[in-house]
Amino acid sequence: MMAQNPLKSFLSALIGLGLATVGVDANTGVYRFTFDSVHLSDGVQFIVVVIGLFSVSEILLMLEHTSSGQTLVRKTGRMLFNAKEGVQCIGTTLRSAVIGFFVGILPGAGATIASAITYMTEKKLSGNSDSFGKGDIRGVAAPEAANNASACGSFIPMLTLGVPGSGTTAVMMGALTLYNITPGPAMFTEQPDIVWGLIAALLIANVMLLVMNIPLIGLFTRMLTIPLWFLVPAIAAVSAVGVYAVHSTTFDLILMVVLGVFGYILRKMHFPMSPLILGFVLGEMLEQNLRRALSISNGDVAILWDSNVAKILLVLAIVVVVVPPVLRLLRRQRKPQPDVG
Repeated sequence: MMAQNPLKSFLSALIGLGLATVGVDANTGVYRFTFDSVHLSDGVQFIVVVIGLFSVSEILLMLEHTSSGQTLVRKTGRMLFNAKEGVQCIGTTLRSAVIGFFVGILPGAGATIASAITYMTEKKLSGNSDSFGKGDIRGVAAPEAANNASACGSFIPMLTLGVPGSGTTAVMMGALTLYNITPGPAMFTEQPDIVWGLIAALLIANVMLLVMNIPLIGLFTRMLTIPLWFLVPAIAAVSAVGVYAVHSTTFDLILMVVLGVFGYILRKMHFPMSPLILGFVLGEMLEQNLRRALSISNGDVAILWDSNVAKILLVLAIVVVVVPPVLRLLRRQRKPQPDVG
């Protein structure tokens, strides 16, 4: 999640952590960042944050281009692959699915990173990288297989550790908490029906997507012709109804709009939204466990890195943050510099 701009991703996560601190402190009873508003005493509601940052900000972005629908890409070939292309993609699909699954396990990595890694991997293994981006079927199979596999992998940290593996699982984790369901290892013993239901749903969903998407692809392409001026009020109405239905207060609607404008500004400045949602979802959990650890150690912060598990996790975190920018710097230095003069 920090691949494109680590600093902006880090700042976005900090904003999410800040939003998670709004409300009454559960331990001390102190009001934090409520601005004397009773509506904020219970904190900012998850659904308000998600709809505001994603839906309302997207509406504002769409308002910049409301004159027409999206530009359709002209059809240049057939929709289905043939038997030869299917056999050619078997190795690519298996490799990309394995890579995508393990990338999905990493918290915050997501489908985008998995798709990018597998695309570059297949491009290097192909021996004919020039064909990628010009119709090579492997360039389509690799990122799509990784995309689907990473979605399955992202469920592992959510179900086993209670840590969302992506922005999507963060939203799902927030939805589960609305029903007093806490994702984590206890789910396997206390609510196994939900755990295995989610796993079964993933298998069924992949089959249903294949069955439904192929005959409906013509309809999906026609939806791109719908003018944005028609979509904007429809999305706005659905978003407003969804937020108002939670507590039936206009304050939530106002806060949704405020967060939407804030999200619009962040997106215009190319700040990623997924780290913000992850920070918001994990904020309360992080604070409670930090306080519990400091209480056990009588305020000694050394408890945070005393155990071997903590040391390993800290090293992995440092590697994940430091290695990507170092590799990018090395690649830039290896590129031949053009002669001047």
